[in-house]
Amino acid sequence: MRMYRNADVSVEAMLEDLRTLVEVESPSRDLDALSKSAMTVAAVIESRLGGQAVLVESGAGPHVHWSGGGEPRVLVLGHHDTVFPLGTLARRPFQVVDGHATGPGVFDMLGGLVQAVHGLAALDDLSGVEILVTADEEVGSGSSRALIEERARACGAVLVFEGAADGGGLKTGRKGCGTFDVTVKGRASHAGLEPEAGVNALVEAAHQVLDIAALSRPEIGTTVTPTVASAGTLDNVVPAEATVIVDVRVESAEEKERIESAFAALAPHLDEAEITVRGAVGRPPMPESASAELFEVARRLLPGIEGKAVGGGSDGNFTAALGVPTLDGLGAVGGGAHADHEYLVVDAMAERAHLVTGLVNAIRDSRGA
Repeated sequence: MRMYRNADVSVEAMLEDLRTLVEVESPSRDLDALSKSAMTVAAVIESRLGGQAVLVESGAGPHVHWSGGGEPRVLVLGHHDTVFPLGTLARRPFQVVDGHATGPGVFDMLGGLVQAVHGLAALDDLSGVEILVTADEEVGSGSSRALIEERARACGAVLVFEGAADGGGLKTGRKGCGTFDVTVKGRASHAGLEPEAGVNALVEAAHQVLDIAALSRPEIGTTVTPTVASAGTLDNVVPAEATVIVDVRVESAEEKERIESAFAALAPHLDEAEITVRGAVGRPPMPESASAELFEVARRLLPGIEGKAVGGGSDGNFTAALGVPTLDGLGAVGGGAHADHEYLVVDAMAERAHLVTGLVNAIRDSRGA
């Protein structure tokens, strides 16, 4: 099994393409920006791999789909939306200094896309390979999930190019994750003249926060964390409404069901208060069993590489839940995802591109390509 270390992979060319992608800002939900980004991603794919990259329109922006033809055997999965608002590039432009590339989205996950494309370009034959780059991963993949699942089922193996785990490891397991919005409705009244005439939504929300936090079971990997709260309008008015946003992470389907049932059963503590809950554990857990087969292939190609289960979610959660072999964290080596110090390690780019080449050939060989 070969790593194709002598294949024609140019770090200079990868950095050129990375600059091109980074300099087209692509914040989630900004449809104009995402349209420009999708066209740029498509152009990079076509310039390196040939063929035609198709823009799949959606309410969240265009997804990019490319096929090397033949019977589908492996799906290369990524996203081109980023968490950074327009204008970030002016403050934090793309640059390469002391072996690190920086700029909005270099690690999550534009660097991974570039490495994937260049790794595929080193193949003698692109048949059986598909690329899907979605526009809404950072906001839950609501418009892309069905397409992701369709192509994953068709291909039968998925390589996800999210950034690597700490130290450059691959991501062999992920927690399921979701967000819940809890809205409390009370009744306003004058806080000084007749506070008893009101129903204090803030007090009710405080009770709910304690009930919600008590759902955590960190000893088995379940975390339930209230993260954002708001209530009230004026300092002399009993609050009539409050909201609480909760982040949830689980490691098993059983915990997913328990948490969703518990949120559905939340009940008010104060008379006449009303509670409305929206949300779910939208990304199912990615068990390490889903990555075991592909991780062993990666270890044979790159001895010593580690696999780590992580708390964050990705679109690999969806494909793993289908029972499709899925390996994640194949993207950039670096860190600082979603932060101003985000960076990519330039010296690791060629090795990661070579890993793509070896993995795709191994998967196709194992499936009779």
